[in-house]
Amino acid sequence: MGFSRLRSTSSDAFGTLEYCTSSWRRMEEVLASLCGTSPIDPLPVWVHDNIGHCFNQLILNIIPHTIIAVISACYIGTPRSLASRAVYKPGWKCRIVASFLLAGLSILDIIPASIWQQKLDPLYLEVLSDGIVTLAWLTHSLALLAIYKSPYSFHRGPVILLILAFLPIPSLIITLIWHCQTEIDGQHLQPVTVFRLAILCLQLVSFLLYFIGYIIPVADRPDFFSLNDSYQHEPLITDLGISVPTWPGVAEDGESWLSRFSYAWMNPLMKFGYQRMLNRPQDIFQLPQQLQANRVREHFCSCWQEKAALGQESENIASSTDGLFSQSERFSVSTFSHKTQKSVHLLSVLHTAFGLRYYSLGLLKLAGSLLAFSGPLLLNLLVSFMESHKEPLSHGVMYTLGLFAGSFLGAILRNQFSYEINKTMLVVRTAVISAIYQKALRVSGSSLAGFTTGEIVNFMSTDTDRLVNFCLSFHELWSLPFQFAITLYLLYQQVGVAFLGGLALALLLVPINKVIANRIMENNKEMLKHKDIRVKLMTEFLCGMRVIKFYTWEKHFGTRVHASRAQELKSLQALKYLDAVCVYLWAALPVVVSIVIFITYVLLGHQLSATKVFTALALVGMLILPLNNFPWILNGILEAKVSLDRIQHFLELADQDLDSYYSRAGPSDPCSLLEMHNAIFSWSTASNVNSEPQTPRTSLELHIQDLMVAKGALVGIVGKVGCGKSTLLAAITGELKRQGEQVYIWDLEKGFGLVTQEPWIQFTSVRENILFGKEYDARFYQEVIEACALSDDLNILPAGDQTEVGENGVTLSGGQKARVALARAVYQEKELYLLDDPLAAVDADVANHLMQKCILGILRHKTRILCTHRTEFLEKADILLLMDNGKIIKTGTPGEILPLVESAPNFRRMDKRNKDKIPTTANQEEDIESEEEDSNQVNCILKQEEEKKEGAVAFQVYRAYWLAVGSCLALSILLSLLLMQGSRNISDWWLSNWISSLPHAGNTSVSNISIQLNSQLLLFSHGVLISPVLVSRTSNAASDVNFYLTVYGCIAGANSVFTILRSFLFAYGTIHAATVIHNRLLRRVMKATMTFFDTTPTGRILNRFSSDLYCVDDSLPFLLNIFLANIFGLLGMLVMITYGLPWIGLVLLPLAVIYYSIQRYYRFTSRELKRLYSLTLSPIYTHFSETLTGLSIIRATRATDRFETENQLRLELNQRCRFASNTAMQWLDIRLQMIGVAVVTAIAGIAIIQHQRNLGDPGLVGLALSYALSVTNLLSGLITSFTQTETMMVSVERTEEYATEIPIEPQEKVLQVAPDWPSQGHIEFQQVVLAYRPELPNALDGVTFTVYPGEKVGIVGRTGSGKSTLFLALFRMVELKSGRILLDNIDSHSVGLMELRCRLAIIPQDPFLFSGTVRENLDPQGQHTDTELYQVLEQCHLQAVIKQMGGLDCELGERGKSLSVGQRQLVCLARALLTQAKILCIDEATASVDQKTDKLLQETIRQRFADKTVLTIAHRLNTILDSDRVLVMHAGKVAELDSPAILSQKQGSLFQHLLQSGQQ
Repeated sequence: MGFSRLRSTSSDAFGTLEYCTSSWRRMEEVLASLCGTSPIDPLPVWVHDNIGHCFNQLILNIIPHTIIAVISACYIGTPRSLASRAVYKPGWKCRIVASFLLAGLSILDIIPASIWQQKLDPLYLEVLSDGIVTLAWLTHSLALLAIYKSPYSFHRGPVILLILAFLPIPSLIITLIWHCQTEIDGQHLQPVTVFRLAILCLQLVSFLLYFIGYIIPVADRPDFFSLNDSYQHEPLITDLGISVPTWPGVAEDGESWLSRFSYAWMNPLMKFGYQRMLNRPQDIFQLPQQLQANRVREHFCSCWQEKAALGQESENIASSTDGLFSQSERFSVSTFSHKTQKSVHLLSVLHTAFGLRYYSLGLLKLAGSLLAFSGPLLLNLLVSFMESHKEPLSHGVMYTLGLFAGSFLGAILRNQFSYEINKTMLVVRTAVISAIYQKALRVSGSSLAGFTTGEIVNFMSTDTDRLVNFCLSFHELWSLPFQFAITLYLLYQQVGVAFLGGLALALLLVPINKVIANRIMENNKEMLKHKDIRVKLMTEFLCGMRVIKFYTWEKHFGTRVHASRAQELKSLQALKYLDAVCVYLWAALPVVVSIVIFITYVLLGHQLSATKVFTALALVGMLILPLNNFPWILNGILEAKVSLDRIQHFLELADQDLDSYYSRAGPSDPCSLLEMHNAIFSWSTASNVNSEPQTPRTSLELHIQDLMVAKGALVGIVGKVGCGKSTLLAAITGELKRQGEQVYIWDLEKGFGLVTQEPWIQFTSVRENILFGKEYDARFYQEVIEACALSDDLNILPAGDQTEVGENGVTLSGGQKARVALARAVYQEKELYLLDDPLAAVDADVANHLMQKCILGILRHKTRILCTHRTEFLEKADILLLMDNGKIIKTGTPGEILPLVESAPNFRRMDKRNKDKIPTTANQEEDIESEEEDSNQVNCILKQEEEKKEGAVAFQVYRAYWLAVGSCLALSILLSLLLMQGSRNISDWWLSNWISSLPHAGNTSVSNISIQLNSQLLLFSHGVLISPVLVSRTSNAASDVNFYLTVYGCIAGANSVFTILRSFLFAYGTIHAATVIHNRLLRRVMKATMTFFDTTPTGRILNRFSSDLYCVDDSLPFLLNIFLANIFGLLGMLVMITYGLPWIGLVLLPLAVIYYSIQRYYRFTSRELKRLYSLTLSPIYTHFSETLTGLSIIRATRATDRFETENQLRLELNQRCRFASNTAMQWLDIRLQMIGVAVVTAIAGIAIIQHQRNLGDPGLVGLALSYALSVTNLLSGLITSFTQTETMMVSVERTEEYATEIPIEPQEKVLQVAPDWPSQGHIEFQQVVLAYRPELPNALDGVTFTVYPGEKVGIVGRTGSGKSTLFLALFRMVELKSGRILLDNIDSHSVGLMELRCRLAIIPQDPFLFSGTVRENLDPQGQHTDTELYQVLEQCHLQAVIKQMGGLDCELGERGKSLSVGQRQLVCLARALLTQAKILCIDEATASVDQKTDKLLQETIRQRFADKTVLTIAHRLNTILDSDRVLVMHAGKVAELDSPAILSQKQGSLFQHLLQSGQQ
């Protein structure tokens, strides 16, 4: 049985040999007949002391001319320039004439060859060579003509054309010498000889003319743009702030083939990056037309519409189009009804839109994969040639040329495949992001209520990225099995059925890998889940930092974050150890499988030889890559499927259908602007999570029997907290689900002027916020600014109305945000205004101003619906609606309704107006002042980060990471890597030694020459390197084989041990580093000053804890692992190559210099492009988040079109950076590949020379050659992994910057105080001077006053007078410049910060709640019983609401979204009621609470804190009229301090003025 198998295997091998031999013989015969030489040596290199004529013509003449023809053809398509026609360019004309002359002379040369045919001059050879020369120079002439009419003609054109033009000169000179030797030698000159010599001389003269044409100076270039110099011109800035592209031409379009293949069009950009001149996204090429966002979107849209049309009747499509948005809704995601959308699948649309081009790229992939096998095959032929001393030299030259051609073509095809795939990924990303954004603008509010903002942004980021990555996975999915099949067939050719033993073991790897991959995926999901929880916790932690510091909850929240991080690290640990197992399997499996194959082969009765060993090892190595990658590719495809389903589900949500929501019929009363009859409105009942900021609670249903609003009326809506006022406004704008009859609104298409309760401010300038896309009208704009009381504020801001306000208006106070939002609505000039409590966050003066000048002034002719708790302003309303529990319980005039809701006599009404004083007063004073420097500091920090990213990562950053890993551990990892690489190289040397020890047995049969490692294999094959030397040796004795196999097995075993050691040490080290870095960062941020949080956007700090830490946890270790493996792999390879072929040093040294310069050039540019990509990515997500937050306002003002355009512009800018970054990588890749091709060819040449001189051991030479095939990939991988590692190290740099540089609060504690301090509650300010930052004016300037134990002091003052700053000074949120504050006669500065703050109590103005239960929000540290908690809730009139929601353990949602704004303020008040502190500061936080509840709360506070010292900043003056004393602040100083009764009677007092302004 075994014998018959052996015979069949041998017969197959001999059949292959016979076929190859006969093909070669036929080729030799053709060459011999062409050259007129002997078939034994058809292409002699050296004849009669000169280079052979045939060799000269075929190799030195035809090949250079072929290259000239191919490269010149690439320039024929150079785009023309009209401006170039008028300029005289003699140099170019000389070159064109010379080229045409050379073409003509070649045609003339054919004539004598055919008429006077001579023995020495074979006719066919002359016709062939002259024909190719003619074609080459004609092509070159046309290329020069094309360039002559292009912008390139203003300099000397591409240098490569000059170099190519002179390549044929050596051949021409050799031909001239050959003719002189053979035809002149002592004989009479024939006419033909003279004719041909004349032609040769004329050709040399033509070359001289060409050269003269090149050196003639070119004319000055006129002033116009070209692709290569356009960077000298400054870009134009458009109104949108997005620059007109600096590059006039788009990338790639109009470029020649050569430029496309070599990415020469990228050279100006690469040069820019290297010179550090890439500072803005606008400095980058525009996208090629086929990638431009608008074009992609339109194409995708038309494909979507076609798909929808196929699935729907035409009348369904017509009826479901939304009339209101029809102008903008070319994108049919939104133009079809819910049913229609379900019939259109995103994948099928993508397939229709981009499928054909994408699938055709498979041909490139196939050709590239096939060519990958050519290198090893030709290498084996070359090695066999070297072993033989009978094959002619021409064979070796042909093998070398074949090696060159295969490597060259393979490199170009693989590079172009990567480039084209990247382009496809870009268009898919553009299409999907545009689709998601447009859907978000049109989806109904009730459908959207089931998603949080974060989830929807995830569709655009994570899910889109996963979907885009599928583009790569799909082609891998079919190509890996294809490679696998070819490799198996070749293995079968070598060892017959013995390969099945190894294959069975290798196939076992698939389920094992699948199990590991699944476990990795599970742990990854688990890790991301914990990461999400931690980041959510950190978001709340940072947003509520002021409250946390006031209440000294840092330790509690720190513990929560650490607990969440511990869970995350647990999953990360499992993940990294599973990764380590994967790496080990990958590294060890080739050795194990190979040994199994050999044992099986021997047991079947075959004789093992070294050739079989090497070949089998090579092929097994090629098997492992597909087997390892396959599970990961499948996982990638499954991830893409999950993401596709998620996006599909989102795209199938019901749209906001305003046609069916609103009635198109006329109103019952012609004077009505708004009518509602028998309508029920509700938010989606599916989820309690609400994405609309202005809605109080999702569970509330609105029942409207009859509501009619006349044109031009002022309608007031009043009612207690949570009664449904905001929900009614949402119902009017169409955000809710409607049941019952329709809603009528006059002039609906124009939209509404909507002001939400929580102001929505965009991340742009104040002016852009107010204009909101409308044209700037200076006169009207000024009127709006005046009416909204913004003039003074704009004067204070550093750049006036051009000041950027930061994310969510972070640099404005509450009152300023409210007024900017109101100004935006007023400037839009709508007919109907919906105003949701715009007066809540402003002081009495400003509220009065807004009412008189804005609502009753500039808007007097408009219809206004005003929700407010400040009923004193509603006396002039035409009609009031009293609401309770989602119903309008009474409608009437102010005289009828106001007595039902007011809790105070008219004399106090004015005080209630002052309720807002604090938000602006308190905040504005710190906010307006701090804004100025806030924005400056923000800019400063941004600049700092960019500077850091521009240069290389500093050594200190690597040192910090080294220390985070631990020095001993880091050294152990490096040692294990060294031992692993050393054992791998020793195994290769051992195989080479085995070869050398075998007796020589003559020539190798071709059957023994099998495929060696593919060039990529050596890069990835961890366990073995196969000495690729395929030597023909006779089989060794069994004992020798056993000896060599045993030693090899021992080395392989040691290699496995070192590999697993290195894998697990590395995993442990990187987890340790991640733990250390996070802990240091969190510790520092928790101690940071409030000034730092005020001047740094939350998003920036959060970035450190989310994306930067994710890089440190996961991405950096992964890339660093590859980088270290590449470094040690490269060192090992250089040692082995130099050992095997010392002459290679001559090639490696210049090569090293070239590699270094190319990678340096690339790294500079790549770093800048990646930075710009990151810089342009954030605005896309920020803009999307902003859109979702302000969706109700965008839709109400009918601004969806403009927001779509803005999204498209941001996306286009980001895609430009991404495209440039991807192309830069391909630019590098093709250059490295070409250098690699040159290396392989050069080494093959050296090997041939050594062979001719009988130098060197073929075994070692073969070993060096096999390494040479993979050196290019290894160096390419090294540069890429180093660049990526460096990019990831930026994350370490950013975390390190925060962990060491941010300012922290003083931690020292000078004095130990008594446990009950302060026991009396005595407060004394002595000459207190405080500034928020050194460069700002003093916020408190010499403040001195005393508050006695148990005293109740009210604090009032205008905006910016320093009221809230008193509290900040008391709590040491900002340190004093001078003076001191005594509490019970102890200087607060000498008490530890935590101790000081925990002995004081405060009710802050900002009603900040954390996601979690009511219990966690009231008592995070668990110090109180349920009874106590219910008691305070009862005192705050919240007990009924909380019990209805599910008691103390009910979830409040993100930032307490389940409660209305007023209810959130009550929860914060309940926190303060739990305190036992002797001193209470009330930054009165009842601005959004109705009058009756407010009155009851004031009584509660008086009773509960009767024996405490209470400081109250007053918004409503009635709350402090019964204080013991009133402190009036003015310009940071104490203006007045006395009892309210005295101050109110004192003529000219500031307090009296405040009372009077409230009564107006």
